Amino acid sequence: MDQSLTPWEPPLAGTELDHLVGALERLRATFRWKADGLAASELHATIPSSSLTIGGLLKHLALVEDMTFSVKLTGANFEDPWSILNGDASDDWEFTSSRDDSPEDLYAYWDTAVTRSRTRLVAALKSGGLDQEAHIASKAGVHASLRRLVFDLVEEYGRHTGHADLLREAIDGRVGEDPPPGWQPQS
Repeated sequence: MDQSLTPWEPPLAGTELDHLVGALERLRATFRWKADGLAASELHATIPSSSLTIGGLLKHLALVEDMTFSVKLTGANFEDPWSILNGDASDDWEFTSSRDDSPEDLYAYWDTAVTRSRTRLVAALKSGGLDQEAHIASKAGVHASLRRLVFDLVEEYGRHTGHADLLREAIDGRVGEDPPPGWQPQS
């Protein structure tokens, strides 16, 4: 298949870095496809067994993107719209506050956070590769590597893409493992 129609597909043969970043990009694309094109009522829809919403997941993953490649990687403080988290925000702030956000804002949070993350990751890889120490460290002073941060983000997306899969199927029946060839975000 033409790779230009499925740019999120990891290479069949490549380096560790190619596969790691490729897996992250495929999960990002699949999550965004699952979240795409929804109205406010659909972004805030729940299923009976959970309070999770696709809107909450968009905002949460936008926050995680920025946390991973700024706070954890460099030690920077959160910038807006996350600066509230430099204070005393609740652990589920992004999930509960997403109900007050418009669809345009929710999609923009995620889209711009991912763009920032891609830029920061490329810069970090150029300056020190996957083995470089990140700012975040254990209580014993052991610093995470950039590799660990990227793996953690892959895990986070794996978990929440599964949630989005179930939520989207309940909303309008959209199912599938990957976006269809040629897909582009609509919202």
